[in-house]
Amino acid sequence: MGDYPTKQMQSRLELTDQIFGPATKYEELRDEIYCQIMKQMSSNNNRFSVEQGWQLLWLCCGLFPPSQSLLKHTQRFLESRRRETLAADCLQRLQSSLRMESRKLPPHQAEVDAIQQNSTQIFHKIHFPNDTEEIFEVATNTRIKNLIQNISKKLDLASADGFSIFVKTHDKVLSLNDTDYFFDSLRQITDWSKKAKRIKDGGGPVNVPYLVFFMRKLWFNVIPGRDAEADRIFHFPQELPKYLRGYHVCSKEEMLNIAALLFRIKVSNDKNQLVMIPKMLKELVPADQLKAMSENEWKKSIVSSFNKQAGMTVEEAKAAFLKVVCRWPTFGCAFFEVKQTSEPSFPDIVRIAVSKEGLTIFHPKTKDVLANHPFNRIANWCSGSTYFHMTIGNLVKGSKFLCETSLGYKMDDLITSYVTMYLREQRAVQTRNHRFNM
Repeated sequence: MGDYPTKQMQSRLELTDQIFGPATKYEELRDEIYCQIMKQMSSNNNRFSVEQGWQLLWLCCGLFPPSQSLLKHTQRFLESRRRETLAADCLQRLQSSLRMESRKLPPHQAEVDAIQQNSTQIFHKIHFPNDTEEIFEVATNTRIKNLIQNISKKLDLASADGFSIFVKTHDKVLSLNDTDYFFDSLRQITDWSKKAKRIKDGGGPVNVPYLVFFMRKLWFNVIPGRDAEADRIFHFPQELPKYLRGYHVCSKEEMLNIAALLFRIKVSNDKNQLVMIPKMLKELVPADQLKAMSENEWKKSIVSSFNKQAGMTVEEAKAAFLKVVCRWPTFGCAFFEVKQTSEPSFPDIVRIAVSKEGLTIFHPKTKDVLANHPFNRIANWCSGSTYFHMTIGNLVKGSKFLCETSLGYKMDDLITSYVTMYLREQRAVQTRNHRFNM
């Protein structure tokens, strides 16, 4: 609040961390924080100090409520100062925090920045796979599931099911838990990244830039054409890179048809661009198929397919691409190249695909299926920074599949999410049957 000189310069976030960090962990400290802020604002003639105090109290009321014994005093304090700009908002936040679970971590930078600008509204940029972004209002008590619903509604999606919020840092892309508070999740990820970076760089202040993405995570009930907005913003841009990396098995005819569609998406109906096809092949043909024909043969065949699609718009071409790839069993899969150490008959490097059906292991070059493991056959799984392990079949007598990978956390999270979804569906069916039989 600026009433006492400080020995060293500290950022606003460092100060709010010192004030609220311990109280988010230990409930016994919460009343003390409320008392200290209110006491320092009472009979304080320094206007600057009082303004800082209101900002702190505003943050405090959104994090956790005081105990029942202090609640009436806090409410009376706020009600007796209704002329103050933030008093009514603090009171409202206090009532809200009484009804909800307390926050687990101190305020995020965005919350501190907002209230320092005397703004009680907090906005955050959300990025989408089609290289667009939008600003969304996010409150102190906004949970991930609320934000998913808000985004889905604003984008006019047919359903929010299967979508998730992801945070991308310099070295990881992490999916956020639906039930967590948005700002708690951000703090947890950026704090963890800061700690890891500080250890790596040998101490000192660390800045961790991050981006928040909204993407499809679980690919079930995805039928191209059913939700045009979801196809345009998510399904097409999320599926295209997998196709170009050569993860799918497809016929030459399908590849030529898709190459012509992708060319149309790039240039629309501009036939003057046909001469550019040889230079654009990496953006039109799967990486492992580029040498299947010469550049001129590719060009000739793609032009022929392009002419057959005459009159098609860019959006229709995107929809046509999805209608082809959705027929393949690998549509909607998440792919991971890992080093396996448990199956002597498999190559050292295998490609694992996680889909709504379960987990499939492929030969990375021939794309032959080496093994299929439906979710109900996977007894357990675990991951660390360098591995992913799972047990197939019986937990005691089952076979173990061991992998070396830095993306184990992603595989773990995806399998957990699919299994959780199926268990939720199972419980819903059982509940309906129970009601029907009563």
